[in-house]
Amino acid sequence: MSLAAASTTSTGEAVQFWILAVVATGGALATVLMRRAVHSALSLAGTMIVLAVFYLANGAYFLGVVQIVVYTGAIMMLFLFVVMLVGVTAADSLKETIRGQRWLASLCGLGFGILLVAGIANASLRHFDGLAQANAGGNVEGLAALIFTRYVFAFEITGALLITAAVGAMVLTHRERIAKAATQRELSEERTRSGAFVAPLPAPGTYARHNANDIPALLPDGTPAELSVSGVLRARGQIRDVSQEALADIAALEQRSAEWLERDRDEGPKGVSR
Repeated sequence: MSLAAASTTSTGEAVQFWILAVVATGGALATVLMRRAVHSALSLAGTMIVLAVFYLANGAYFLGVVQIVVYTGAIMMLFLFVVMLVGVTAADSLKETIRGQRWLASLCGLGFGILLVAGIANASLRHFDGLAQANAGGNVEGLAALIFTRYVFAFEITGALLITAAVGAMVLTHRERIAKAATQRELSEERTRSGAFVAPLPAPGTYARHNANDIPALLPDGTPAELSVSGVLRARGQIRDVSQEALADIAALEQRSAEWLERDRDEGPKGVSR
């Protein structure tokens, strides 16, 4: 009687399973069918969250927390941020670099589906132990016992496949350097030969009345230095011109200097008038 009660699924569990199963299946299909890599990563993250809920509902609390913290919270978010920063477009993701890879992938998917259907068809559930008996010594201890005793070879083979995939990804993304990298001295020499401005750029507002970023620096003759302001501000027309005011100040200063020199010549040495 207790065995029959333990193997009976309640209404709440059935509703939870069918709702979350549809969400997980939809996320898995969207991961494969989405054209944008960012959308595929988000769909895969949603599927992993649903799997974590399944683990928690079945009493595998350790797996549920690991699924959320490690896979969804760390690995998938890292993938998502990298894809968003790199900016992979649909044209890049659909570009076929290996001839016939789509047909090969289709055959592999078909073979995996046949094996999966055959395995489910031949499976038989003769007795149900229940979560209490499966987690009698603790969820973590029971999981470790299964991984390192009964499924140790499958676990090691999976680890080898993951390592092979990581090495293959690094090999495919690695590019050999064709030419020798230029040194700092070679770069500076090339910049000097090209006739570019090699000296440090003047700061905005130098020799002007203000030191704001939108005010150009002034040269010794009072004209504005174009290199002292940002090209973005120049394109937007947000540069304030103070050159005319500066030129007027310079002219007034020259006039006062001339008057002082004339007065000094008239007074003579030691202030004696001629």
